[in-house]
Amino acid sequence: MTPIPVVLDVDTGIDDACALLLAALHPGLDLRGVTCVGGNAPLADVVRNTLTVLDAAGRAEVPVAAGARRPLLEESVDARHVHGSDGMADLGLAASTRSPQDRPAVELLRELADSGAGSGSPVTLVPLAPMTNIALFARLHPDAFGRLGRVVFMGGGAHVSNATAAAEFNVFHDPEATAIVLDACAEHGVPVTMYGLDVFYDPVVTVADGQALRDLGTPVGTLAGGLIDFACRRFDSDTATIGDAGAVATLLRPDVVRTQRLPVRVELSGTWTRGRTIVDLRDWAGDMAHDPHGLAPGVVDVALEIDGAAIADLWLRTVRGEL
Repeated sequence: MTPIPVVLDVDTGIDDACALLLAALHPGLDLRGVTCVGGNAPLADVVRNTLTVLDAAGRAEVPVAAGARRPLLEESVDARHVHGSDGMADLGLAASTRSPQDRPAVELLRELADSGAGSGSPVTLVPLAPMTNIALFARLHPDAFGRLGRVVFMGGGAHVSNATAAAEFNVFHDPEATAIVLDACAEHGVPVTMYGLDVFYDPVVTVADGQALRDLGTPVGTLAGGLIDFACRRFDSDTATIGDAGAVATLLRPDVVRTQRLPVRVELSGTWTRGRTIVDLRDWAGDMAHDPHGLAPGVVDVALEIDGAAIADLWLRTVRGEL
């Protein structure tokens, strides 16, 4: 099977690190590049963490570019209370000796989108972070954006939230960016899948899995096991979600996720609901005259159910080097 060309946009982060390991190590994926954005941690930490993960995976050749430090309109917030003071579990790993590329993230995205389309293998873009970089890419290089094969983003939720009572963190951090990206996908006919909180928490691994990975004594095992151990301790649990890695895993196992094509908008102005993904779950079709909003122009494949055990098994086998 020809590997799927992918580009990840990350705010590395524990679960972003899990996703990066899967994308870097699985033979079914061709990781073409990684772009970084401020989110779970400040941008400098995100870049350092991303390079560290790729070094551990033996993928130093993958280009990395830094992007937006803050959302389009608001000041940054971060999630270091979840991910550790360095954004990646405070493992004390040696920082990479490499640096990101000199060019900004949007230019790397443009090049990879154009080269993928030109070779007949359009890239799948997987944003796992606030979509500030992707919105800037869509606005600055709309033709290249339109040459993407697909967008699969981790964000939002039809029924579940976390950053506020209404909104998921990635969308809440920069709701205008998510709205711009959904509009751009609709305008350019780029298929888009939302891997949101409805399925995010289902793929889990255990503290024993983490110990077994550390016992391998490899750079990947030390990193992956340390991430799991930290997450279990942080939440006082014997299991931890691999989060963003699930979005990457669905590219390899689309059979284990149930999606439904639904109109989706982003709430931009609500006092209590800013950043909420408004997923239109109405199960009827008829006269919309009474609805002043009409249907959202963006129709999204929304992930609603997933076989979490199958996804977790795929991730574990990949990081253990069993594929």
